[in-house]
Amino acid sequence: MLTEMKEVLSRCSETLIEDALGVAAVFSLLIAALYLPHLV
Repeated sequence: MLTEMKEVLSRCSETLIEDALGVAAVFSLLIAALYLPHLV
C-alpha cells in the first residue's frame, strides 16, 4: 500500500501543489463566509 501511494504521488506531483492550494483557498473562503455574519 505504501508503494502504491508513492507511485501515485510521483505520477501526479505536478498538480499536487495546485490541488493543495485550491483546497486551502476553498477552506479559507468557507471559514470567511461562516464568520462574516459575526462581523456585520
